[in-house]
Order: sequence, then structure tokens, then C-alpha cells
Amino acid sequence: MEEDPDFQIRFSSLCFITDHVGFHGTIKSSPNDFVVIEIDEQGQLVNKAIDEPIHKSSKVLPEANNFAKKTKIGFQNLSFEEGSNEKVSTLVRYSDDDRNHQSDSEKEDTISDGISKGEEEKVYALGSLLNEKTNELLNQFACDIKEKWNSNSELSGPSPEFSLGRILDKKQRAILHSAVRQKFPFLITVGKNTEIVVKPNLEYKELCHLVSEEEAFDFFKYLDAKKENSKFTFKPDTSKDHRKAVHHFVNKKFGNLVETKSFSEANYNAGNPNAVITVRFREKAHKHRKRSLECQERKVIYTAFTLQKENLEMFEAVGFLAVKLGVIPSDFSYAGLKDKKAITYQAMVVRKVTPERLKNIEKEIEKKRMSVFNIRSVDDSLRLGQLKGNHFDIVIRNLKNQINDSVNLRERILEAIESVKNKGFVNYYGPQRFGMGKKVRTDQIGLALLKNQVVKAVKLFLTPEDLDDPVNRAKKYFLQTEDAKGTLSLMPEFKVRERALLESLHRFGMTEEGCIQAWFSFPHSMRIFYIHAYSSKVWNEAASYRLATYGSRVVEGDLVCLDEDGDDEHLSSSKVHLVTEEEESSNTYAIRQPFAT
Repeated sequence: MEEDPDFQIRFSSLCFITDHVGFHGTIKSSPNDFVVIEIDEQGQLVNKAIDEPIHKSSKVLPEANNFAKKTKIGFQNLSFEEGSNEKVSTLVRYSDDDRNHQSDSEKEDTISDGISKGEEEKVYALGSLLNEKTNELLNQFACDIKEKWNSNSELSGPSPEFSLGRILDKKQRAILHSAVRQKFPFLITVGKNTEIVVKPNLEYKELCHLVSEEEAFDFFKYLDAKKENSKFTFKPDTSKDHRKAVHHFVNKKFGNLVETKSFSEANYNAGNPNAVITVRFREKAHKHRKRSLECQERKVIYTAFTLQKENLEMFEAVGFLAVKLGVIPSDFSYAGLKDKKAITYQAMVVRKVTPERLKNIEKEIEKKRMSVFNIRSVDDSLRLGQLKGNHFDIVIRNLKNQINDSVNLRERILEAIESVKNKGFVNYYGPQRFGMGKKVRTDQIGLALLKNQVVKAVKLFLTPEDLDDPVNRAKKYFLQTEDAKGTLSLMPEFKVRERALLESLHRFGMTEEGCIQAWFSFPHSMRIFYIHAYSSKVWNEAASYRLATYGSRVVEGDLVCLDEDGDDEHLSSSKVHLVTEEEESSNTYAIRQPFAT
């Protein structure tokens, strides 16, 4: 197979179970060359029709090359309630599904013209609860804060604050707290007994580093309003890393209050895909306790189907289906992720959607090179790993002999096939797990983290390659100077992860504690990725050492799976056997016996 040029250097030390010469070739020249079909727990390929008369798709199952050409999808079929006067109207949207679940009284108090009646009353409260002089001083305080921020000058000394005085009535204090935050989202209010103190909202300023000030302004207004069943949507964003940074900020600061989801924008462009981040308030536990018995006993609808997609990322496909069905991506469950540059078939289950409703969007999703079939009602969702495996149909192109190999190519190919068929192969982690950089690999960063060498991990992350481009010039400057602020001015805007780290380093410093704080600016999934990379390297080297030492013999101390049909992901300890000295001597097990990992 064609690999990156550095592959041989990195993996030359690994020991392989086969010794055939092999050949060169290219895979994934096109999605049609790589077909993945999931195998369910019953051992059935999920692209086969299920004999179920109700809800079964009547059309012929789609062939791999029968997809319509990609077309751009617009939002014209989606309904949002948008305001017309206030800035919040462009960003805060309510779906039809949300409105259908609101009572009449809730509908009357829903955002209209960008702000609810309740919020208007709160803003009006500033004039009624504060005297004219205090009101003027509050406005001046707010203007001073904004001017300092806009001039990029740091707020020196202790955080400035402004007292609104003492408000004895508890209800009036609550109204005043909210009224200030609604009018000035870049300020926060703090209660000191009966006194209300106003301070700069540093989280607002931090968010302005990630999104526009207009979005930050509207987001904090939305957050303070706490409007039940409402959603807030940031502007479309093409950068996956930048979206991760926004997700991480919102969840880190307000995760106990709201949750975030990314949706693919229907106005799709394969080369420059847009996605929007939607924020919604979490359901409160007390709401569940207050639900009537009738609501508690209401059965959740689950609809199972087979999803076929071509040259489409899994999360993009789920996001598109979620928009069309009026649900959120987390309402979908599946047994495993599938390749993008491929034609894939997999089982899925969606909550809160009837089979009839899913069938109604079949034509629409064909434009996205997707199709759904085997649609039926089921009792529960799927879980990761709930499958037997995957069946692959792979086309290898551009076949040629290894350098200095004069043997007939056909013979080499047949030799390789027989060798793998008879001896199997070691499923090593490939180069994509360790990064494509020449100087630093992800496993090196993971090892530094495991050793609590966080400063070293940060420096490794910011180590430049031998390339003369803006990103590597910025990294080179940082390693020479450790000047985080200066490096920020050099680092391109699209390098969201690097910029997030540098901003935190500028704030906390290059000390051990500062680097720990900076590393936590990354989302959890990214932080743990480097640890997993080192674990993968250990697994590769351990498996290679075992093969180099004992070859293909099964020896004392090996672990084997006693149930050849077992699912590796869910092996019970009773199915994993430790090979004894007697079993080694009698050759009880062969190398083809599945090994437990």
C-alpha cells in the first residue's frame, strides 16, 4: 500500500507475522473503491433487506454508483422564528418542534422582535429602581469598561467595580440583577448582603477572543434570560478546531446550565463545509419530578434503519438528518463510526421519530448522497460496539512490484493473499495515530503528560517543523523567546488550538502551574488523545516484541479467547484463558486462535 514517506522509518522496527515480499498499490482512489458493510450481532450484513412488511422501504436498495450528484442544500425548508428589530433576533432561534411543545401561555412570552416581554420589563426596571444619578454613573462605568477593552489596554490592579447601593426588597434585587445583565452583558452583578455591586464580565471578554462581539453580547443576554425551551445559535463556522474551542469554552464555563451541539449547515459545500453551534438549556431535574404519571409512562419512540452514505463524514451525516427530522444529533445511536472516503452501510436508531416521518425525507437526503432503508420500529437505542464486525470490499489500484523485485506481479499478489489468509496479520496502530510531523509525534507529547512534564508537553506541541510558513515561524519564535503574546500576533487565526493555548499561556505564564492551566484550555477529547497515542505505541511495541521473541508459537502466559465467535469489545473474564506450560508443550492452541488484547 502507498503510505507516507516517513512510514518505513517509523515502523521499520515492528515485527510482522508474515514474511512475504508484498507489493505496492493505492487504496481509496475513490469512495467506490472502499465499501464498508456493518455486520450486526446476529452475523447479518445490514445492507440486506429485512423481511418486515410494516415500514419497510418499497424501493430497490441503492447500488453504490446510483447516487445523485451533490447539490447545495438551502435552509428554505426549515422554519425558524426570527425577530426583526433587536440584534438577538439574528442569533436566537426557535424550532417548530420547540414551539409545538410550548403551552399557550409560554407562546405568548416567547421571544418576539428579539426580546420577551419579561425582559423588556427587566430593562425598564433600571429606570424605576435606580435614581437618575446612579443610572448615569452606571452607564458611565459601562462605557469606561468597554473603552478600555476596545483599546486593548489591560485593567490594572484589582477589578474595577461600581455599587448600585442597597436594595432591601429581595424581589427588586433579583429584577435589578437581571436588568443590568440584560442591558450590559459585558458586566456581572454580585450581591453583598443587600448591596449590588457591578463588575466587568471577564468571561464575556474571553468569549470575544473566539467569536464576534455581537455574538458574545447576544449569547450572554440569552444566558441571563434563561428562557425555557429556547436555543441560541452561533454564526456558521468552517473551522472544526475553532468550533471545538467554542464548544469547550461554553461547556467549561456554563456546562451545568447549558449543552452545545454542532449541526451541519444545509448550505453545504464539500470543500468548505459550514457548521453551526447550537446552545440550549439543560432540563432541570425538578421538572422530571413534577411530570405527571401519564407523562412518565409515555413510551419513547425508537426507529431503526440502515444508513448508506458516500464520501460523507459520520457526524456530518447525522447532523444533516437531525436538521431534516427536527431532532438533535444525540438522538441518534449507532454501533460504530465509519470511514468518510468510502461507501458505508450501518445500522442506526433515532429517538422521537416515527418510521413514517423518516420515510418522508428519503428523497431529500438522496441529494446528500445518503439513503435510508430497512426502516422499522424497535424498543431501544443502539450502543457503541453492538456489532459483530465490518465487511470490507476494497479495490487496490496502481499495482506494482517492490523495488528490485523481478517476480511476476500476479504471483506476488497471490502469494500475499495466501500468506495473510493462512497466517493472519497483526493489527498495529498506523501512522495516522501518531501524527504526520517529522520532529514531534503525538505519542511523545502523551509520554511527557504521563510523566507530569507539562511544560515539556507544551513545548513539544509548539515545536515547529522545518518549513518556512507563518505557523512554523510563529512556533519557532515562541521556542526562542517564550513570548506567548508576541507569538499570538504571529500565529494565523485559523490555528485555533495553538491560539487558545497561547492565550492561556499569556494569561497564566510558562510556569508548571501556568502550563497546566493552559493545557486545560483544550477540550477533554483532545487532551486524552495524546495519552491514547502513547498507549497505542506501547501496544505496537509490546506486540512486536512478543512476535520477535516467540514467533508464531503460542507460549505460556499468552491470553487466548475461548469463544471464537465472541465480541472482543465485550469479552467476559471467563472467556479469556491464560495459556499454561502444559498447553504450550502440547501445542493446544495455534496462532490463529483469537488473542485477547
